[in-house]
Amino acid sequence: MYQINYKLSSVIAVILTTLLYSACSLIGNKKNSTVDDVFKQGAIDPNLVPNNVSYVPIYPFINNVTNPLDVFIGYDEFTYVIVDNDENILEDNELLMYDQKAQLVYRLNIPGATDLTQDRRLHTYIAGRFYTDATKTTHLAAVFHLKNLASGNPQFLDTLKHYICDESRNNTAFRGQDDIAVKFTGLATLFDNTLYVSRTGPRNELGGIARPDNGVLVFNAAGQNIGFTSQLTPNQSSLKSSVGISGIATLAAPPQRLSGISTSKNMFICLGDQSQNLEYRALSIVSSEDPDQGTIYGENGSFLNFDFSKANRFMYESFRFQQPEDIFAAPDASGYIFITDSRKDSVFVFSNNGFEGVNPPANSPTKKQIIVSFGGSGENGTGSGPFNLINPTGICYNSRTIYVCDKGNNRVCRYRLNTDLQ
Repeated sequence: MYQINYKLSSVIAVILTTLLYSACSLIGNKKNSTVDDVFKQGAIDPNLVPNNVSYVPIYPFINNVTNPLDVFIGYDEFTYVIVDNDENILEDNELLMYDQKAQLVYRLNIPGATDLTQDRRLHTYIAGRFYTDATKTTHLAAVFHLKNLASGNPQFLDTLKHYICDESRNNTAFRGQDDIAVKFTGLATLFDNTLYVSRTGPRNELGGIARPDNGVLVFNAAGQNIGFTSQLTPNQSSLKSSVGISGIATLAAPPQRLSGISTSKNMFICLGDQSQNLEYRALSIVSSEDPDQGTIYGENGSFLNFDFSKANRFMYESFRFQQPEDIFAAPDASGYIFITDSRKDSVFVFSNNGFEGVNPPANSPTKKQIIVSFGGSGENGTGSGPFNLINPTGICYNSRTIYVCDKGNNRVCRYRLNTDLQ
């Protein structure tokens, strides 16, 4: 564990907002199940429910959030949103926490925050930046590890700090601007509270003592670095490329299920880097165990099965995406994969085998996947309608509902497949 050596009063400012009921905990009044159920179901404009299969907006949206970057529904059933109130000031990035009635109940300043996730212990991880000195002239990538957010008394357990959190850097010195350029770009956890941290940076030569910057670091529940995706390609396009990872997801995600949580170590990543013309920007990475090398991460060749009798479009089509920002895999039986693309201003939906679309209803005359991807910024690029998205960033899925950070419209939108409205 790393000892936190910065002042919470100056760097991490905790601001409690007004609670709905003074006698209630931050989790809310559990006796008021009707109100909770109304928010879970949401209000649906009947004029926006089409006859064909598609996603429809569910109200209320979370509005008036400045530059939302990431959204996550925790195992504790809170909605967490990362916002960047001022893109030039690290301290203005915040974690906002909403209850099941979409009321803001807590906010926490996290320098440079961009991404978050939560494990099954209700421990929260936030990717951000930490200052290396009191003058605040240099800052490096970090992952802040907290617990007790839901109780209103957050406790910082430790901080995974670049570059010392990477065991391959134990015998290497600070690299100056190269280390400053490194970013932690995505977070995801496994069934056993293992943490995946995606990383990007300029140093990606192979064969050195230190690992390439581009890749995924693996940490156990105690915060120890236990692995890295060394089999992925850090410097060129391929079906197992790790160039400029912008989002990461696993099959273990809330809510906690009685049927059990996936024990897979597989991951999904998206590559938003614009310095290279990457052919494949959304990838399924599969893991296997080797008695000598431990966990090995490789490509998922099955996603190249373009069965046109079952679908018309596929995740592994060449140059399918322009600038994917985030990816999320539904942990329920649907297994859908959701991707935001900020240059296409859209959300894309795929089945768990890479076919674009969702399963047709049982009574449908078509047997192919039905394409339900949506978005678009409108004719003049400033659309703010319920189906418009401008520069979408973070995405997550919970209880059959998609949550999308519509950064350009300063809101977090919710959508549900209209066949799931019953």
